[in-house]
Amino acid sequence: MPHVRQTPAPLTEHKLRELELLANDIRQDVLKMLTTAGSGHSAGPLGMADIFTALYFHVLNHKPKLPNWTDRDRLFLSNGHIVPIRYAAMAYAGYFPKDELKTLRKFGSRLQGHPEIRFLPGLENTSGPLGDGSSQAVGAAYVAKMDKLPWHTYCVMSDGELEAGITWEAALFAGKNKLHNLTWIIDRNNIQIDGYTEDIMPLEPLRDKFEAFNFTVLEIDGHNIREFVDATDRAKATWETPTVIIAHTIPGKGVDFMEFEPAWHGKPPKKGEELNEALKDLRTLHGKIQSEME
Repeated sequence: MPHVRQTPAPLTEHKLRELELLANDIRQDVLKMLTTAGSGHSAGPLGMADIFTALYFHVLNHKPKLPNWTDRDRLFLSNGHIVPIRYAAMAYAGYFPKDELKTLRKFGSRLQGHPEIRFLPGLENTSGPLGDGSSQAVGAAYVAKMDKLPWHTYCVMSDGELEAGITWEAALFAGKNKLHNLTWIIDRNNIQIDGYTEDIMPLEPLRDKFEAFNFTVLEIDGHNIREFVDATDRAKATWETPTVIIAHTIPGKGVDFMEFEPAWHGKPPKKGEELNEALKDLRTLHGKIQSEME
């Protein structure tokens, strides 16, 4: 029986607005999850909310009620510390009840601080050591290409983990084997746990580096859902090389006191005033909604 790939409906202006509002709702749940847990990462999950919303509600070929469906697209998460945004998107998509989000990082929970493939159907890998996801995704894409399987492989990665050599070994393999069914998504937020990437281990010129490894490189505003969807469409239409989408994002996006601050890489907001202020920023879009009503 031939493999049939589901083609998503066009991204209309109405659907785009729905995704933007959904991403904002998901951001709020991420903050509540982190505050309840009392630990975890804030900056990266908030910065990648638009992309994960687009992935789970428009881009991916998947079936939440059949998480191990053979022909599903594979989504690997290499920078596992941002997994709260993946959990939230999965819950909204119907993989598990939203109420389970409250168990983040709790003993015995399926929602651990880094994703554990053993516990939660719908995950493709267990991640922790930065850089490993790139190689795992390359392996999956290579299998699909060899066996002429229909699914596309995506891998979400941080910019900080590009300092790990394993990433570039994987890139060499992907470029050499022309894995056109592979798309890497780099969260280019310019921060890591101990500061700014360009102060610690400069990555620029990043586009030139990936092009030298035989990747098609697409640079986008990571908070522009249409740009991201268009980039994934281009990636699927590219048959000569693997693709990397360099998504320029704002760490802590949507919360004024978190944006661009490396200190928020690995801590949650505190219960009370800090959480309330963060949620107010998101609910009013930095006061934009409130000012329009006045």
